[in-house]
Amino acid sequence: MDFTHSAVARDYIDRVRAFIDNEITPREADYFATLHGLSDRWVVSPVVEELKAAAREQGLWNLFLPDDRYGAGLSVVDYAPLAELMGRSLLAPEVFNCNAPDTGNAEVLVHYGSDAQRAEWLTPLLEGRIRSAFCMTEPDAASSDATNMSATAIVDGDSVVLNGRKWWSTGIGHPNCRFVIFMGLTDPDAHRHARHSMVLVPLDTEGVRVERMLPVMGYYDEPYGHGEVSFTDVRLPLDAIIAGPGRGFEIAQGRLGPGRIHHCMRLIGMAERALELACERASSRHGFGKPLINLGGNRERIAHARIAINQARLQVLHTAWLLDTGGAAAAISELSQVKASVPSMAYSVIDMAIQLHGAAGLSDDTPLAGFLSAARALRLADGPDEVHLGVVARVELAKYRDRA
Repeated sequence: MDFTHSAVARDYIDRVRAFIDNEITPREADYFATLHGLSDRWVVSPVVEELKAAAREQGLWNLFLPDDRYGAGLSVVDYAPLAELMGRSLLAPEVFNCNAPDTGNAEVLVHYGSDAQRAEWLTPLLEGRIRSAFCMTEPDAASSDATNMSATAIVDGDSVVLNGRKWWSTGIGHPNCRFVIFMGLTDPDAHRHARHSMVLVPLDTEGVRVERMLPVMGYYDEPYGHGEVSFTDVRLPLDAIIAGPGRGFEIAQGRLGPGRIHHCMRLIGMAERALELACERASSRHGFGKPLINLGGNRERIAHARIAINQARLQVLHTAWLLDTGGAAAAISELSQVKASVPSMAYSVIDMAIQLHGAAGLSDDTPLAGFLSAARALRLADGPDEVHLGVVARVELAKYRDRA
């Protein structure tokens, strides 16, 4: 693969970087200070709305969609460095209308939604007027194995009826969250990959209830959040099912490929910013008569962090290239490789940066504690490490199946 960014990518990289540096970063501290000072943090911020309007006006909008009818028309390789830049800021993904899980939900609607579904939900989502959530994980099941799911989406005449409980539904706390995509069991006797359906559920539908918001290592991630949601006899028209009954597993697999690249590149952005903060702190702070950088092996820690970040970036870009050239089927192992390796790398780099900041690294004075929480959570989100390592091992060992 060619490691040179395309002319289109270079243009977007320059513009996204300039927007983050000039518009977002200078307002981050005040934004979070104001938010954390509110008694109710589940609010739409005027600052974010202003930044969104400015980004859209500059054409920095829906950059994640490779279909130019809906977004910027960038390849996965071209979008990857933009996701990395956005990862440097906890605000940037929404400002560019590129935040999860809206990106994954938009991709589902683009590839699998009907014209009516796209008109009702995709259009306002891509305009940034509404937000969404994805309801898959369940509290009483190992949900990385979809066959364990107990929540149901049962076809009843011209309706589909939903029952069950989901949790870690990211984005459910946002005041503008208007719909969720619910994955439930439709036919337990079908092939294991044809048992489930995905259903579009307006959040104000009778029987849908957000039971509580869940903290991630003490962070509620307002105003997006992660919620536990109950569905009790939720009845919807049959055309609320995406692509028809039984296609939930297929849709889930299609949804997760690009999303894993996005997650990993944002994590690399977090690690890059953490390394920058670590270098600045270690060079300016003194202890025992020396700069911190000259104490306790800190130079080696910085060097190892640089090497680890560069290795991760190259691995993710290679995986993005495989997606662009051969689709998800050509990158099964590689997608699992980066999903298992990058969050751990980012966690290690961020943890090192926290250590160099001392107690300040544990506070909200820097973004490091929030970054650490996100990196740790992503060792579970979109499949735990163990599942992805199992995929990598299965693909690798298959090469030796006939050698006896």
